[in-house]
Amino acid sequence: MDSHFKFGIDILSISAVKALVDGHRTGVINDQAQQNIKTSRQHVDEIVKDKTIVYGINTGFGPLCDTLISPSETTQLQHNLLMSHSVGVGDTLPPALSKTMLVLKLHALCLGYSGIRIQTAQRILWMIDNDICPCVPEKGSVGASGDLAPLAHLFLPLIGLGKVFYKGQQIPTKDLLKNLDIEPLRLSPKEGLALINGTQFIAAHATAGLHKFKNLLDAADIIGAMTLDGLMGSVKPFDERLHAIRPFKGNQKVATRLRHILFESQINNAHLDCARVQDPYSLRCMPQVHGASRTAYEHLFELAEVEINSVTDNPIILGSHDTISGGNFHGQPLAIPLDYASVAAAEIGNISDRRSYLIIEGRYGLPKLLIEDAGLNSGFMIPQYSSAALVSENKVLCFPASADSIPTSLGQEDHVSMGSISGRKFNQIIDNVEFILAIELLYAAQAIDFRRPLRSSKIIEACHDEVRKVVSFATEDRVFSDDINTLKALISNGKLVEVSKEAADQAGIILD
Repeated sequence: MDSHFKFGIDILSISAVKALVDGHRTGVINDQAQQNIKTSRQHVDEIVKDKTIVYGINTGFGPLCDTLISPSETTQLQHNLLMSHSVGVGDTLPPALSKTMLVLKLHALCLGYSGIRIQTAQRILWMIDNDICPCVPEKGSVGASGDLAPLAHLFLPLIGLGKVFYKGQQIPTKDLLKNLDIEPLRLSPKEGLALINGTQFIAAHATAGLHKFKNLLDAADIIGAMTLDGLMGSVKPFDERLHAIRPFKGNQKVATRLRHILFESQINNAHLDCARVQDPYSLRCMPQVHGASRTAYEHLFELAEVEINSVTDNPIILGSHDTISGGNFHGQPLAIPLDYASVAAAEIGNISDRRSYLIIEGRYGLPKLLIEDAGLNSGFMIPQYSSAALVSENKVLCFPASADSIPTSLGQEDHVSMGSISGRKFNQIIDNVEFILAIELLYAAQAIDFRRPLRSSKIIEACHDEVRKVVSFATEDRVFSDDINTLKALISNGKLVEVSKEAADQAGIILD
């Protein structure tokens, strides 16, 4: 089996994107993709030769679409396009994110509808293979005509401009090319427009966020189950029969996971006949709340995989004199689900914060503020303040960017998606929720210790042991910020979920 990913030929999955970006898999432009690119390029050359008027090939851009460009100036037009559209501001994207954009754009170009030259595609592949990641500012895209500004910055290095990350440093592209004895490209008609038109900035944020969101959802189930056991809550609300009569797949999945995570917990078995009738919503409604967020994840996942296998530039080259100037660059198909997923991610933090608040109240046999000597010690009072602040921040970030549109390009681009903002907010919210879950994990581990000598389930005990490797039981006040950051890393790097899966495998339990 060929392990190389064939750009423009194979179906690009979310997992394949990550493997290509991380360097765990390499990509190739095979003979079939090269032929697709060359055929599309021949069509563009014929358009130029015959002086057929086609937007972006021999016309100006945006409101200048009626301005004709002479054949002698069409190359300079593409060069100018990259420079004039490089207007991004703000912090520079992480190298992995700009590399993701390169992967997504190359795949779209290799589908053979964009009219670029094979040399240009091969130069992009060279950048990917050598981990040369352009420096791209995070702000400046309105999400139609695609992500113009960030994509312009992404491809400045092709013409020897801009900066790149290379071997851990930011360096001017011209210096890198000089050191490597490589000439910058001189773009041909249509190439500049093909490079900067598209939704690869939005899609890159979606694919990166989806990996983090999936890990977040799995971690939330584990941490929520640990809190439930720490509070001696009931597993009855996770009964399969209850969720069979309201059969949302996300709810059913979470209920199953919670049952399996808590399987054979001594703590749970110790209070099966207690007098508590029912638990607060943040405990017993985890399948409904976590499940709804999983549904949003699945929706975004499905749409993102459509997008990353699509052609989103403009105009589309279908034949020698067959072109369409359409709107595949409009980011709305991802902007709305990204906003929806942002709400879903924020809700994981919202319910987590409620569980954190519940666990420090001093109920169900736990000491108030989770510390024996409260008074002299504030105990775990204040971490929940940070949790509350992050939850509130997420609520502000949940305002849908896709609900806004500000006309640009002198009115030619009179409705835009703002999907780039949706993508950035989605990832920012996930980062905040990882901190919120870290605070709940800090609390839940402390609560479990107060239930000794009773033991929780094998999965929870394995996760608890992992926590105790890096954060100790607290008997007095200390700088809890250090603990929170440590546990946030344990969540965000996937270690907590990995430990849960290893424990599940050893116990013969299926979590997914």
